[in-house]
Amino acid sequence: MRGLSILAAACTLSCAAAQTFQRLGGCPDLGCVFPPDQADFLPGQFFDIRLEVHSPVNGSEARVGVPDSDFKFTITKKGSQSVSAAKYFKIKEPELERWNFTWYEGMYLLFSLLASSARKLIISFTDLFAKDANQPSLVNVTAKAYRRVALYEPGEYEATLTYYGKEKTVANWHVRDLSKKRRAKNVVLFVGDGMTTNMITAARLMAHRSINGKYMTKMALDKFPILGHQMTHSMDSFITDSANSATALYSGHKTTVNALNVYVDSSSDPFDDPKFENIAEIFGRRYPDGGVGIVSTAFLADATPAGLAAHTSNRGKYDHVIGAYYEGLTEYDWTEWSGPDVLLGTGAENFLTSQDSPRDYYNLFSKKGYNVAWNNTALHDAPNDEKLLGVFQTSNLLTWLDRNVYTGNLANQSNYPDGSGRDALDLPGLKDMTLKAIDVLHERHGDDGFFLMSEAASIDKQMHTLDYDRSLGELLELDDTVRATIEKLKSLGELEDTLIIVTADHGHGFDVTGSVDTTYMDAQKDDRSKRNAVGYYHNSGLSQYTVGGAQSLRYSEGVHFPARWDPRYTLHSGVVAFPDHRENYQVHSEGARTPAIAAKDKKDGYVVNYKDAVTGFLINGTLPVSADQGVHSLTDVPVFAQGPCQELFGGVYNSIDIFFNMAECLGLAETKKHGGH
Repeated sequence: MRGLSILAAACTLSCAAAQTFQRLGGCPDLGCVFPPDQADFLPGQFFDIRLEVHSPVNGSEARVGVPDSDFKFTITKKGSQSVSAAKYFKIKEPELERWNFTWYEGMYLLFSLLASSARKLIISFTDLFAKDANQPSLVNVTAKAYRRVALYEPGEYEATLTYYGKEKTVANWHVRDLSKKRRAKNVVLFVGDGMTTNMITAARLMAHRSINGKYMTKMALDKFPILGHQMTHSMDSFITDSANSATALYSGHKTTVNALNVYVDSSSDPFDDPKFENIAEIFGRRYPDGGVGIVSTAFLADATPAGLAAHTSNRGKYDHVIGAYYEGLTEYDWTEWSGPDVLLGTGAENFLTSQDSPRDYYNLFSKKGYNVAWNNTALHDAPNDEKLLGVFQTSNLLTWLDRNVYTGNLANQSNYPDGSGRDALDLPGLKDMTLKAIDVLHERHGDDGFFLMSEAASIDKQMHTLDYDRSLGELLELDDTVRATIEKLKSLGELEDTLIIVTADHGHGFDVTGSVDTTYMDAQKDDRSKRNAVGYYHNSGLSQYTVGGAQSLRYSEGVHFPARWDPRYTLHSGVVAFPDHRENYQVHSEGARTPAIAAKDKKDGYVVNYKDAVTGFLINGTLPVSADQGVHSLTDVPVFAQGPCQELFGGVYNSIDIFFNMAECLGLAETKKHGGH
């Protein structure tokens, strides 16, 4: 009986693990079809199909090790006859490919060892996990790829892979039936990276004065007529990163963590994974005389801006990203899009000649007709009738708080974008870049319209490092940029023709639960006493950030930033997942936070950085010791919309619906028939 109960427990663990340990994301069987089951398509959207047949050599799924090389693949529009994919798309049957890969099965191995023989019940769980750690499963693969095909007729489709005789993997695909009428000439998409409703609430508390529980002013976001919420799940994980989430927003396809505009296959090549078109490519192909702009406070090879150009399973392939901005995917004969008219952000290290990038991208973009700006003055002086590349420093843009309040932090950065080692002191903000992008796009494409994405990247980046003041400052800069954008579009006569969306790609588990008397906390000698400085419920009091003071008063009215960033009574705020750190709930005026540092012994991971908040108290982490920052959370994120098609964005929906709603509003659906499509 004891043996049976252990076996049952192992089965329970294995069944639970089946949702976590996967051989390949989106592929539960030995036959894999990408795009996978439940994929959605815009009519006429180009995509690749990847088929794989797996033959595990060892592990719980072990076969003879020779994968099927004679598998069949058919496409069926429901109600019609099944047709081979090559015949359906009127293309040649692709060549067979072969490779192998390894993976760790986790609990699957535990189950298989226990189930294979009663004698194995005497093996300790420790031994089993040791085997799991040291014996990856080897999988041999045969594969095919059908490149750059499209489905034009709305409806339900079945894509069926038949292998090993009669085994089948079926992917149900849905081509959405969308209106082809173009209702918006322009779309401006703001991405507050990592932004949640709770962060917006905290930012409002810090920057807008209230009397007896009523705010005297509203944020720009508060004035939008439509509010919705979108779910951010990854294809094979319920916590996403910025690459996968950007892919969903821009293409209507869910993928896996770290992937940009591809479904991740099992090959080792980060560039051969099955691709699909994003909204910038479709817009550029459908409206060759329209324009595309990309603005970010992150380095331009980062995931959110990169999602409008790159196609790779590895978001860290930065040279590929910059090359995609410059020339598209010419190497893969994939896109007809010629790149953005406006590209503004940071990350100069990816444009300069280096060991990782032998090309001088500044020179290449210049030869292609782009003006190149390295500072805010040059940005504003650039002509509006020519393409514009602006790269303003190395790494990510220094935050609003450092650029506007604690300006001494701009010194000694050695971050000038020409690689000279000088300091970048004349820096634009998100508002400067966004308004300039609109000027250029309007001047160059006033008749045919434009698509613009503007990202407030460091809402997320500063939330990762638990630097809540800097994160909320970035959110307030986004709100100010949205306000100024609406005014700009109105002055240009473009507001009524422009759909404006403000959303996030994912969230962090952040909230505010009271206030902190920092003076009282600093006076206490031990950690338990310092915690008494936290006031909750009726002891939380009122916001002190909007009370006048000597510091940065010019931001307190009109554009609505806090009157001061270092009041005595601050916010008792935080995230739910973090490393070991100290917390004193005070602004880090000397520069960005570093809450955890590497331990002297590498095997100990990361430990508290005591210098980060000397006057605070210790907070034990909730993440593995290998983590030195906070992580993303499950929360749905808000969607604000105004303009043509605004009604499409109300309610609760999947992140991919942002893409389909924008595509419908721009009239991007292409239902013409050609060939076997």
